Amino acid sequence: MNIELRDPNIIMKLSRLGSFHQSKLSFLRSFLKEFKDWDYNRDLFDLDDNGFGVAVYSFKKKERVYSLICFANKINDDERSDRVIATKWDAAFTLHDGVPSKQDIERLKNEVPKQEIGRLSYKELTLSRANKSVRVFNHVIESLSNGTQPNLNLLDRVGYLYRTTAVYGSGKFGLADRFRIKNRDEINGPFRLEMMLVYLVRQFTFDQVNHVAKYRNPKKAVKLDPKICKNLGIGNSTGLGMAPFIVNHPTLLNNWILCRETALKKIREIKKVETQDSDLFKNCVRNSIKNITSWNTESDFQLRKIKSLLEDVRKFLDFIDNKFNFEIDYPFNEIYFWLEKETCEECIEYIVSIMMEPYGKIIEPLVKEMSSDEEKYFNIPTNRTVEELRTIIKKKYPNVLTINFDKKENYKKFWFISKNKEEPRLADRFKEQGADLEQPLAIARDVKKLYDKLLESKNSLTIDKFLIENSDLRHVVRRAFIIEKFPYSEIQDNTISENIIPIDMLRLKLSFFGALKFDPRSDKWLRINMFQGAPLPNELKDYDEQWVYKSHS
Repeated sequence: MNIELRDPNIIMKLSRLGSFHQSKLSFLRSFLKEFKDWDYNRDLFDLDDNGFGVAVYSFKKKERVYSLICFANKINDDERSDRVIATKWDAAFTLHDGVPSKQDIERLKNEVPKQEIGRLSYKELTLSRANKSVRVFNHVIESLSNGTQPNLNLLDRVGYLYRTTAVYGSGKFGLADRFRIKNRDEINGPFRLEMMLVYLVRQFTFDQVNHVAKYRNPKKAVKLDPKICKNLGIGNSTGLGMAPFIVNHPTLLNNWILCRETALKKIREIKKVETQDSDLFKNCVRNSIKNITSWNTESDFQLRKIKSLLEDVRKFLDFIDNKFNFEIDYPFNEIYFWLEKETCEECIEYIVSIMMEPYGKIIEPLVKEMSSDEEKYFNIPTNRTVEELRTIIKKKYPNVLTINFDKKENYKKFWFISKNKEEPRLADRFKEQGADLEQPLAIARDVKKLYDKLLESKNSLTIDKFLIENSDLRHVVRRAFIIEKFPYSEIQDNTISENIIPIDMLRLKLSFFGALKFDPRSDKWLRINMFQGAPLPNELKDYDEQWVYKSHS
């Protein structure tokens, strides 16, 4: 049986993309799988009694070494901020290519804590900073120094000791350019080095609290229980800065979604499902209930989504336990049809992610397809004609063409770059100034504008001649020719409408990172947890790949 890939005009809607969850394709999970056979080591741990100083962690295989260098700094409480305009953080980190020399560490001690205003070299691959969750951090140290483990309820509510406020790579601030390292097999997957940095930072946070507790009360102090460590991740605050990324990288976005859609198609095409595979699938769904019920947020929007997800997952469990037989032909196809008919978008995509769990053989080759050589597709084929371009738009953007951009509600918002923070922001066109500085992120509006211009142009006119008169539409002409080859490269929604929910764009990207427990703080920023429940570095060589669905409340 040959099943069609799902329709991009449905899947690429923001409400659907904003319902995606982590899966075996997610970057932090593929990172762990890739590096599980590497030798992990803590090479340097030079912290004072209060936990300030330098630490170095590494992964090594044969001649290749990646080293995380950590600088823990003393800052005042009033200096601690998660905002991008902050200038001081509790800790700053860089991932170094190779083994850092003493000179490297001295050089970096001056530069890494400055973050954006520091200067890195081609030897550094990624850069990050993080702040303590002060209440949790202090409570853990106090408990350990008194010989007791911390309060699990408090830890459950927060889920981490530190949260990162940015992770940079690919040539920023002097870091190594992607082209220097892109041919290394072990980091072929997108954001793999960023995932490594976050993972090693997580271990540093555990070592730091153990160290401070021991110095505070050497006779009585105990170490943080490894089971508790495992149930803690690294937090992250993510704002609108992430949203333009998925608009500005269309072929990369396509490859991420296409791999997910291909995995689903192949799983639906399995005629006979082995009992061990259906059992693993059912167990993961069952175990995942703990994840949903321990998902904390104060956002009404997210609480409604969690409530409907929980109801639908329970309904689904009842269906597969009591009314469904995995021995029929193409069981996952039948399950998929049932989900579409009976459950919400959040539940459909949640179960789609879990369907991948038994099928490493399907997923692993796809992981290698998730990068993109974007420059290859940047040139516009100027010898093509207006008629061809018009046909592409009609076929690939049918929903967009129905939007009436004369109506205020359809062009109410605009994207701009904040002067103070140099970060993307979203504003109301009719209440705030600055629409003349609008960023080219209103693809739906520009596609419609392009289509209207094409209707006025001669069929046989070539694109180079068309662009002489319409150079302001060059960016969207390029996108139309990209979507011709890459069906999932475009969000099929209006990113400047009155009712846009920007966090849907953030959630899409974060689901591919492998984030858990999205906690929106508004419709424009959210907090997440990464690596919560993941094996610790000393457990990597022999870990359970379904760790995401084990207990990590």
